[in-house]
Amino acid sequence: MHKKGKTVVSEKEIAKREKKQSKFNRIKKPANFLFNVILGILSLLSIIPFLFVIIISFTDENVLVKNGYRFIPEKVSLYAYEYIVKAGENIIRSYGVTILVTVVGTCLGLFLIGTYAYALSRRTYAFRKFFTKVITIPMLFSGGMIANYLIMTKVLMLKESVWALILPLAMNSFNVIVLRTFFKTSIPDAVVESAKIDGASEWRLFFQIVVPMALPGLATIGLFLTLGYWNDWFNAMMYIDSKKWVPLQYLLIQIESSIDWLASNKSMMGVDGVVIALNLPKETIKMAIVTISTLPIIFAYPFFQRYFVNGLTVGAVKE
Repeated sequence: MHKKGKTVVSEKEIAKREKKQSKFNRIKKPANFLFNVILGILSLLSIIPFLFVIIISFTDENVLVKNGYRFIPEKVSLYAYEYIVKAGENIIRSYGVTILVTVVGTCLGLFLIGTYAYALSRRTYAFRKFFTKVITIPMLFSGGMIANYLIMTKVLMLKESVWALILPLAMNSFNVIVLRTFFKTSIPDAVVESAKIDGASEWRLFFQIVVPMALPGLATIGLFLTLGYWNDWFNAMMYIDSKKWVPLQYLLIQIESSIDWLASNKSMMGVDGVVIALNLPKETIKMAIVTISTLPIIFAYPFFQRYFVNGLTVGAVKE
């Protein structure tokens, strides 16, 4: 009876402590309302600049020069987008190249980074410390631009190849370390050991058990890779000379550079050149370029957002 009474008392004490903890952890309605207002203001501060860019891109260039930037344009014009679309085949080809590079590069990068990080996260892997040092060295030291260029063009022979746009960004030391930490904290050793006892191979263990449990971490790295590939133009400038593999970002930079050159050298091109330069959309086309290059990645973000959740491994191991 004494033991039972003691047990009952301990259970009451535990319930009392949990009640106190929930009381302290509960957010009051005024504080909750204040936090919602603050987050709403921060959201507006993030969204309004991009909406402003879209509005400017649809504003007539002459009205923009006369009245400056306004949220409600006096005259709406599609001339900036029409000028970009006149490139026609080049724009469509560059969109295709960028989508191809982004999809293939993200899948390849997730495979390389995921397998590397998973191996480093397992304590039973004999060469874990060695390969951790190997992946850490590029974060501290770099061979430089000339060494990278010589390796890509002379050793790997990737000049004028789509792989020159994919391979340089496929492996990243920072992403490996982030994903390794996620694997160590989110994939219990007991789950891995149980799968091995049941006869699962390493590949089956990784793809059927580890990957479903690590979707939040993989989605985060996938988003980093997608943004990196979509916004990359430097590798195209370094390794691509023909129009066949020019990505969207580099093509838009070339269009903007051409407009700036025409605007600054109109006096050298005669009367026709002056007329063309005066009719070119300068500010609006820059905003149109930002809109065209940003909207697709904004639409892709919700597909990654659904995996940004925690607690997928809660309950995977029960005592």
